Amino acid sequence: MISANAEWLPIAAHHAVEHSPYGDWFAGELGGRPVVFIHGGYAKVNAAGSTQYAIDRWHPRLVMNLGTCGAFGHGLHVGDVVLASATTIYDIYEAMGDADEAIADFKTQLDTSRWPARLAARVRVEPIVSADRDLVPAEVAALGAKYAAGAGDWESGAIAYVAAKNHVPAVILRAVSDVLDANDPSPTTGNEALWQRESEKLMVVLVALAADALPDLLR
Repeated sequence: MISANAEWLPIAAHHAVEHSPYGDWFAGELGGRPVVFIHGGYAKVNAAGSTQYAIDRWHPRLVMNLGTCGAFGHGLHVGDVVLASATTIYDIYEAMGDADEAIADFKTQLDTSRWPARLAARVRVEPIVSADRDLVPAEVAALGAKYAAGAGDWESGAIAYVAAKNHVPAVILRAVSDVLDANDPSPTTGNEALWQRESEKLMVVLVALAADALPDLLR
């Protein structure tokens, strides 16, 4: 599962693609295993729908999401790869009851014990927060304190949640494309071209890492 256009294009550039209701896809091989790459689309609606579509169509043994994220804590730097241990969808607002209870309903724990020990040094095991919005510098300190997270994205929470509902193991790998804090915006804020260039480089790294890990993950 690959979400944003800038994340998908460098992966699909040299493949003949077919079409789905959500985005293009192609079948190939990764780490000596047959895989399907699908462009699921950005934000939670596309992420959830395309994950369910992929599970229903291909019945995978594993769902893997490759993409980028923004970091705001835990000493994460540009280029670090986050292996999500949990996902929280934090932009749920409940005015009639307990908002935290509603958010907890969509939290998903991920089994990171399947990750091969020989590749442990190439990832940072971290919770990730997701929302249909970019991270806001003034809010990241509170996000980190409340959800023990140091990174955020748009789609991981929905993908992990749908995979769990279908009892399909999921691995979320997100490479840090930018870092921000309460005082400074991300370097890519207002600079989409820079984010696209960073994403292209990071996706090459992520696919190579996935290829290394996949034989162990599918034992």
